[in-house]
Amino acid sequence: MSMKRTNVYADPEDLALIKDAARRRGIPEAEIIREGIHLAAMANRVWDEPLDWPTFEGSGEPVTKDEIRSEVVRRAGR
Repeated sequence: MSMKRTNVYADPEDLALIKDAARRRGIPEAEIIREGIHLAAMANRVWDEPLDWPTFEGSGEPVTKDEIRSEVVRRAGR
């Protein structure tokens, strides 16, 4: 993946936290900053289409873990 260089202003306290985290994790500070940029980009993304969520049929009553497990096993053909 190619990367593009950019400059940003950051709070000195945030940079100190990043420096400490990078040292503890044994990775470059830039890697933490890139992770943060990616998370910010994804959190602010506007999707072109609505998500296609699956729908479920049921009574609307709560189900137990055992009921869920048995249905998953049944549908998986086990």
